Amino acid sequence: MKNLLKMAALAAVVCVGFASCSDDDDVDNKTVSGTQEALDQACKDWKTARANWENTEAFLFGAADVYSIDPHTDTWPVAANDLAQVLRDEKAMSNLDNFIKTANSGILGYHGLEYVLFRQGQPRKIDQITELEYKYICAVAKDLYNATATLEACWDSKESNAERLKIAKEYVATHLAIDDDGNQEGALDGFQNFGKAFKNPGTGDWETALDATLEIISGCQDIIGEVGQSKIGLPYTGEDPSYIESPYAYNSITDFYDNIVSCKNALYGAMGATKPNEKSLVYFCLNSGNNTVVNQTKAVQTKLDNALAKIKAMKAPFALNYSDASCKVAIDALGELDDALGELAETLKGYAGNETVEAQCQVINENYVDNVVVATYRTLADNAYKLYQSIVRIKK
Repeated sequence: MKNLLKMAALAAVVCVGFASCSDDDDVDNKTVSGTQEALDQACKDWKTARANWENTEAFLFGAADVYSIDPHTDTWPVAANDLAQVLRDEKAMSNLDNFIKTANSGILGYHGLEYVLFRQGQPRKIDQITELEYKYICAVAKDLYNATATLEACWDSKESNAERLKIAKEYVATHLAIDDDGNQEGALDGFQNFGKAFKNPGTGDWETALDATLEIISGCQDIIGEVGQSKIGLPYTGEDPSYIESPYAYNSITDFYDNIVSCKNALYGAMGATKPNEKSLVYFCLNSGNNTVVNQTKAVQTKLDNALAKIKAMKAPFALNYSDASCKVAIDALGELDDALGELAETLKGYAGNETVEAQCQVINENYVDNVVVATYRTLADNAYKLYQSIVRIKK
């Protein structure tokens, strides 16, 4: 879920640097001592970590939702005026690691970093990055890594990484919940292992194995609807032209595409899947022996590939072409995919209580946790750490 932050959006689009958003002449505008090569590498690593994040958006239930990690790391548009104020706040700047744990989500995460690192789809010039901006993005990148490490640890049913498990428990204890309007609303719930709960029906949010399997479909539908109706739809229809994801890096269409790749991975049972894993939901449905289920699943596959193709064919960059007719074509394709998944889910709900289906769903769910969710979060955390290191190395 993302905050609209509409009042800050237009300021974010027109500002070319934090200092330019204010008339305060006392701001320290000393530029960082670094190399363009190092900044360019940080931008490359941002795009890698960004793709990894977008590949998780089909499973934003669980830790990403309960611990407000999604809005904390992926809110847009950037609240540029708030960012400018932070860079003038001596108290905040002197203790950024703690400040960021409870700060306005519109100045954090991927898009807070993007705003400093990119302009018009290209890395900024190193002589435009101020010391204050550098200090700030180092802290934001560190927090982003801690958030992604928390996601991995909270879904790893084996709790196999002691370091990331420690990070997760500290993250949950020190960050705050965020409501639908982006406001802080108190402490987070205590640490819990969502991977264990997903694999063991009745111990957490999922009463049966089928309930958990249906959550796989629901997670896909949530992001499909968001991409079509909000990420593309709000700017395209003119309802909110400022609601553009990744506008400084010109990464919007890649974001949309990677969101739907996350659905393919979830349904096909593996990262980077090109065909269904034998323990996946789609494989089970195709081999169910039920003509209705088989035909509905084939329709999902067709609509999924079509949606990906239509997004890829959108006129780029989206930030400059959000009213192009290709956007409507992609919206329609996403709507058809959503409908196809909805029909399949309704049919599967009819098998509630069926012991054979429950047993197969158990296999699907265990594979999903290990080979989709944890595998993706682990890759995400690894590359978020690389991004953090790259950002630190911007300064000589």
